Formats: sequence, C-alpha cells, structure tokens
Amino acid sequence: MALPKYVQQNVFTPAEIEFISEYEQITILPLQRMETLTLLEGTYGPFRPPITIKVPLWLAVTLKKKHKCSIQPPKWLNIDTLKKKKQKEESLETFSDLPYHYLEISTILLDCASDDIPYSDEIKILLKDIQEIRKRKTKSGLDLINSNNIQLDNLGLMEINEIRPFFSKAFNDMRKLEEVLPNSQDSQTTQSFNTSRNSAY
Repeated sequence: MALPKYVQQNVFTPAEIEFISEYEQITILPLQRMETLTLLEGTYGPFRPPITIKVPLWLAVTLKKKHKCSIQPPKWLNIDTLKKKKQKEESLETFSDLPYHYLEISTILLDCASDDIPYSDEIKILLKDIQEIRKRKTKSGLDLINSNNIQLDNLGLMEINEIRPFFSKAFNDMRKLEEVLPNSQDSQTTQSFNTSRNSAY
C-alpha cells in the first residue's frame, strides 16, 4: 500500500506550516472605517463597523496589531467546545475532528488576540492537554502500523509533519520486506514440492 500523498511530501519547518495556515479565513470586526485594500494576494474590504468581515489570518493579525480590528475566534476555539473535544480524545481511540490547522491558528490567535478570546488561559491549558493526548494516541498507532493499514483521520498538518519522517521510513522498509518475503515463500514451496515428488519415486 502506498503512503498517502500528504505523508509522502517533504517535511515542512514549523515556520512554513504557520505561513500556510495564515491564509485561513478569520472573521474580524473593524474598529474604524477603511476603504478596500488591494494587495498582491487579493482584494479585501471595504471595512465598515460594526459589520464583520472575513479576511486571511495574516491580515487579521496585522490589523489587530494596529488596533484597527478585533478578532472573532473560530467557533471551535472556545472553552466548552474544547472541553468536549478533550473528553472525546480521552474516551475514544480515534482523533476528534479538529481543524487541519488548529494548532497553528490557536497559537497565533492566543499570542496576538488573547483579549478577544474568553477564558484564553484555560483554553491554552486545554489545547496543551489535547495535544498531549493526541501525541500518545499517535505513538500507540505507530506501534501497530503495517503496510495494509494507516489511519490518520483528523490529524492536523503540524501533527502529520512530526511523524511523516517515521512513516516514510517505516513504509519503505515494509515494502522492501514484502518484495523479499513472497520470493522466499515461493522458493520454500518449490523445494518442498520437489522433495515430495522425489520421495514418491
């Protein structure tokens, strides 16, 4: 079985993964009127308080740092939702359905917009707990890895990136074994057949 493409790809650096995540859409509330922004990456705006608008995470962070907007955290980034996610992580063998960039987005938002996130300190602790639980589950899954089964549902990009080197090496080694073992078994079968036939004569 071939590795999924997202596991075959080269390992990214944490900075590269964070850069990718910064193009995720985030809702902001403008704090002042601003005309349309025409940038290389696209056109955003106009911005008219109190109307919310979606922009890339990198732009939301830029405007936040300039005190030109407040950031509305994603629905999953709240204490009640994360408590439920933690319970699921603890009670189920599978991974809960957190966003693909949940680690990067939560880190960025908690760093620059903690004042816009209720119970931000508690959320940081919950996210750390969830991450540790998922790491343990990932390690348990790696111990059971085989060439016919690979289960990475709901892992985030940062999590996949951490285990990708191991998966690549493990699957390459298993493919080599699969190429050798069938030939060895065929050879043993042929030898056994010839021995039985000679005995018959």
